[in-house]
Amino acid sequence: MTPPDTSAAGRTSAATPAFSTERFRAEREADWIAFDALLTRLEKKGARGLSSDELLQLPSLYRATLSSLSIARATSLDKALLDHLEALSMRGYFLIYGVRQSRLGRLGRFLLHDWPAAVRALWKETLVVAAVLLLGVLTSWALVASQPDWYFHFIPEGISGGRDPRASVEYLQSTLGHGKAPAGEEEGALHVFATYLFTHNSRVSIMAFALGFAFGVPTLILEYYQGLSLGAMLALFTSKGLGVDFGGWLFIHGTTELFAAVLAGAAGLRIGTAVVFPGAMGRLEAAAAAGRTAGKVMVGVIVMLLAAGLLEGFGRQLITDTLVRYGIGTLMLLFWLGYYYLPRKAAAA
Repeated sequence: MTPPDTSAAGRTSAATPAFSTERFRAEREADWIAFDALLTRLEKKGARGLSSDELLQLPSLYRATLSSLSIARATSLDKALLDHLEALSMRGYFLIYGVRQSRLGRLGRFLLHDWPAAVRALWKETLVVAAVLLLGVLTSWALVASQPDWYFHFIPEGISGGRDPRASVEYLQSTLGHGKAPAGEEEGALHVFATYLFTHNSRVSIMAFALGFAFGVPTLILEYYQGLSLGAMLALFTSKGLGVDFGGWLFIHGTTELFAAVLAGAAGLRIGTAVVFPGAMGRLEAAAAAGRTAGKVMVGVIVMLLAAGLLEGFGRQLITDTLVRYGIGTLMLLFWLGYYYLPRKAAAA
């Protein structure tokens, strides 16, 4: 039989009660309850709902809660208590030290910083997509200019409303808002075609983004396809000596609409390249990071398409002077370029 331990260490060990959750709670729970109560009032009423003394107590109670959390982790107390202290500490951090913004403040931050920053981050993809779109324009332009019958491959005859190589100069000019439509022609046909172009471009832009995950290939194909119809129309009106007038008709809203289309394609291409070339991250992680940037860009694209719709629905119909149309389109282009790419102060953290 082992003799009892009569040493000083043994006597001390027997006299000292074991560390327990109950004892830990009894010593510190009052601080947790007080801290939780102050946080609740802070959430509901803001800082104005607390007195000066209570505001001064918050950091002290927060540090006391962190101290309790540290001891609880080190001594392996029960999981329920540990989870409670972690949640209380995190809640306290965000309410005391975190940056709290109103909805209006968050909207302002998005418009002034997050959206332009996301667009700037996609500058390489933007240049690539713009080049592909321009290639589509040049391709259909060259084909229609050399052989007018190619026009019907790019513009559906039922949608063109008579704006095809068989139309007279007078009729084509009237569709641009200059002169009077010949007898028997529908004066509102231009509105039908304009609506088709806007709807078509908007649909293609959204699809170009949505299909970006497929390694970016469908995105580039859609952007090229989008340029084909534009090039065919340019070739048609230019062949009739109306290229400048058609440019004004398109320019007033096209600088916004086509810029939005390019950004949508760039957003889709960013996701596709992240999947193909994830770098040090995993493919899903890289795609998620790219998606966060691309998502901000697409919110802006929707805003741009709405602006383009207003310019098309009102500005182009009310303004018939070609130079004024070019002027408005140029101002809109300069606005978007300056909004996205001019340097600005970084947002506060």
